[in-house]
Amino acid sequence: MPRRRVALLIETSNSYARQLLQGVRAWMHANEPWSVRLMEQGRGAGVPAWLRGWRGDGVIARVENASIAEALAESGLPVIDVSAALDGPLFPRVVTDSEAATRMAFEHLWERGLRHFAFCGDPQFRWAELRGDYFSRWAREAGCRCAVFRDFRRKPDAELAALARWLRGLPRPVGVLACYDIRGQQVLEACREAGLRVPDEVAVIGIHNDELLCELCDPPLSSVAPDARRAGYEAAALLARWMNGEAVPREQRQIEPLRVVTRQSTDVVAVDDPQVAAALRYIRRHATEGIGVADVLRAVPMARTSLERRFRRSIGCTPREQIEKTRLEHVKTLLGTTDLPVARIAELTGFTHPEYLTVVFRRATGTTPRHFREKHRARGG
Repeated sequence: MPRRRVALLIETSNSYARQLLQGVRAWMHANEPWSVRLMEQGRGAGVPAWLRGWRGDGVIARVENASIAEALAESGLPVIDVSAALDGPLFPRVVTDSEAATRMAFEHLWERGLRHFAFCGDPQFRWAELRGDYFSRWAREAGCRCAVFRDFRRKPDAELAALARWLRGLPRPVGVLACYDIRGQQVLEACREAGLRVPDEVAVIGIHNDELLCELCDPPLSSVAPDARRAGYEAAALLARWMNGEAVPREQRQIEPLRVVTRQSTDVVAVDDPQVAAALRYIRRHATEGIGVADVLRAVPMARTSLERRFRRSIGCTPREQIEKTRLEHVKTLLGTTDLPVARIAELTGFTHPEYLTVVFRRATGTTPRHFREKHRARGG
């Protein structure tokens, strides 16, 4: 049987898109090799000339403008969309869960003691507007306000100046979510232009975790890491079902993000209580060393009941809960980025036994470390 011919209308210019392609490749390796048509292109590219009259079997595409949507609809081919740029969905769609991503970003900033919030989006993309809506909702539900940047300009220098003015007018310290990492880099540049210190006055976090871009930022940009490999894998599986004659509903599948990757742009403890701030810094530095609340009290001497009361008032949890939460973030990072056995991860993150790590992990996440790793790594491996 000849190989099916599949076009991948996905740009190769950013990390998220390349990880989508890695997910497609992983599905092909595990299931069925395709004859792939992939041309180098940028984001938002128009209709490729070869598409009209192309005699293929299916398409996985980033449908980000009306012209490409119309051309794909006219082709009559099975199409899976891996972008949420347009209202719809016009085709079956597999995308990052923006609600969950913004929730992760908000909780990350909240846990650092920030109580002022702001959002910087991009009017080109519907999903960027949705991220702003979700982030504002999380702030509102926590009893806080969220400022939203709306003074977009055509010329980059004019927009940078407008962004700097907006940032100068925000209450500080403030946590800013950028709708994606490029916008986060622009927010950092605007902070420099405005003379604002990052992260002490303005903490900035992006979405997509483009590692090269985030590390090029000054300071390096914290970001929510999506599971783009899994999205690519699921899109390929969905297309295969359609090409095999199954009915595939025109609905949106949302893929939960992996975690927040913390870098210097949010490395701040913005709580008014200096002793809680000192305790949080201690926990952040030593959580993986098997510390307990007694160790925190030795570093920040006071009565245990007083520390717990002040923690609840400042960040809404106890010192013990904060230690556990910090450890689990390290566990998730190691599960998602290494092949270390769970027993070794338990040693590295301060858990006395792997069995206890599994109990704590399941209680916090609803799944086991092994299943977490399978979900977030195997499909995109």
